[in-house]
Amino acid sequence: MGMIQEFKEFAVKGNVVDMAVGIIIGAAFGKIVSTLVEGVIMPPIGLLLGGVDFSDLFINLGKESFSTLAAAEEAGAPVIKIGSFINEIISFTIVAFAVFLLVKGINNLKRKEEKKPEEPAEPSEEILLLREIRDQLKK
Repeated sequence: MGMIQEFKEFAVKGNVVDMAVGIIIGAAFGKIVSTLVEGVIMPPIGLLLGGVDFSDLFINLGKESFSTLAAAEEAGAPVIKIGSFINEIISFTIVAFAVFLLVKGINNLKRKEEKKPEEPAEPSEEILLLREIRDQLKK
C-alpha cells in the first residue's frame, strides 16, 4: 500500500502535471511545425531550385530504376529518404529556435525578478529605541 500512496503523491505534484502539459503542447507544436515546413516553407524552396519536391527526393539503393519514392516503396526497393530527412532537419531547427526563444524569455523574466530592489525592512523596536536615545544624547 505504501508504494501506491507514493505514486499518488508523485503523480499529483505540480512538476509532473506541468511536464505532461508541456509534452502535449510540444507534440501539437511539432505537428504545426511539420505542416509549416512541408506545406509552406519547402514548396517555395523547391520552386526556386527548379521545381524539386523535397518530400519525393530519395536515393535508390536497388538495381531497378524508379521515378518516384512511392513507386520504389511499393516495389519494396531499398531507398534512403533524403527529402524526408531534409524536412525533419528544417522542422527540428524551427522547433529548437522556438524553444530557445521561450527559454531566453523566461530567463529574462527571472533576471528582472532577481534585480528588483527589495524594500528595506523596517527597523525593529530596539533599533528605533536606540536611535531615539542616541538623538536625545546628541541634544
